[in-house]
Amino acid sequence: MSRIVISPRQSRSGSGKLKADLPDDYSELADRAEATIRDLAKPYPQAAKLYELLINDARLSAHWNLSNYTAVSKLSYNDHGPTHARVVTSYTAQIMTLLLSAKVPLDVVQSGTGGPADAFLVTLAAIMLHDIGNSLHRVSHELVGVQLALPILNTYLPELYPDVEQRQLIEDFILSAILCHDITPPPLFMEGAIVAVADGCDMTKGRARMPFDLGKVDIHAVSALAIEEVNIHKGDAMPVEIEVLMSNSAGIFQVEQTLVRKLLVTPLLAYVTVKASTINPGDMCDKRILHSVILRDGRLTPTT
Repeated sequence: MSRIVISPRQSRSGSGKLKADLPDDYSELADRAEATIRDLAKPYPQAAKLYELLINDARLSAHWNLSNYTAVSKLSYNDHGPTHARVVTSYTAQIMTLLLSAKVPLDVVQSGTGGPADAFLVTLAAIMLHDIGNSLHRVSHELVGVQLALPILNTYLPELYPDVEQRQLIEDFILSAILCHDITPPPLFMEGAIVAVADGCDMTKGRARMPFDLGKVDIHAVSALAIEEVNIHKGDAMPVEIEVLMSNSAGIFQVEQTLVRKLLVTPLLAYVTVKASTINPGDMCDKRILHSVILRDGRLTPTT
């Protein structure tokens, strides 16, 4: 059976392709993310094993590819496929590592469900599965994602958690984070907050380039093209600092709408700060993103 292919970098097989491939910088970001995930998961063998199982699961690959086709081709949204999944899993692992180092209370631990390693596994699984509901439709994709994630989790969790009660609790935490990743409703658990905020960190210009190249011109697309890098560090006053580097101050809209709006309604707010700065070496003004646009076929389109 043929598979939907969004980009040659995302799948090894299939026929048919969208009009725009992934930009090189976004593909390279995904490659770096893969290495980061494996490195940070090493202290947590169960999570590391689950990552390898999920990354090689054909059902998940199909969900990712169709989600991306739905988001990009049908709705002119940004990437929601396997590249996005890897990038945000890397952000999740980085945030979790800093929080665990700072001994920040996590709900998997506080509830007696498990230890720090189990909390790490919960966030890793949830972020990898969070967007698969888009394969059916964008509307209610969070709830649909919960339903699509169940058979995948039921395949692998029994091997990792032989105790039925603990396995069910771990699964509940994962499903809760999937349900709450778009803050409708806002997450109550710290693990869900981490997933929601890590998802909001994937806003670099490479991810936005796909819908822009397909003709989408609005404040969301233009502001996203101003985001050069998102880096996660140990903060001075808080355990985590999310640093956003912009080539144009229009990127502030993206930072506020994509990242900050999520952080503000989660329990993670007490432990994370966001710093956004413009960078344009050798030039005192913002980098120009658009020269001009023209209304064609009912939508604004960049002119050459």
